[in-house]
Amino acid sequence: MKKTKAFALAAMAASSFAALPSLAQEPGFSLELNSVRPAEMGCRLTYVALNQTGTDLSAAAFEVAVFDAEGTVNTLLILDFGALKDGKTKVVQFDLAGQDCEGISRLLVNDAAECAVEEGEAPNCLEMLAPSSRTSVKFDF
Repeated sequence: MKKTKAFALAAMAASSFAALPSLAQEPGFSLELNSVRPAEMGCRLTYVALNQTGTDLSAAAFEVAVFDAEGTVNTLLILDFGALKDGKTKVVQFDLAGQDCEGISRLLVNDAAECAVEEGEAPNCLEMLAPSSRTSVKFDF
């Protein structure tokens, strides 16, 4: 009897774990600040974008505010990721000319500058956005 009960519990646990990957497939737009490094003319920001909105995007761009070490906004910029197919991961680098990397304390997604599809209704990319950072620079909205 103990064997049957243990088998039933193991089967229930296995079916629960089988459902977990579906949670990772929730619709969204992941945007990770992957690295912040000095570049020839300033600071290079590397982003990893993952489109899981459920639709191919013909254009995706976000307005981002750059905060200095004192917490003051010193720049507003547009991060343009171009076209992104659904399920596609894309790495993009942006150089901030004249900007010292150590002087950046935070990056804030202010708005979705563009979120477009070829046909049909575009998703709300700002609402679906999940920003994150692998760096010491805070990245949120």
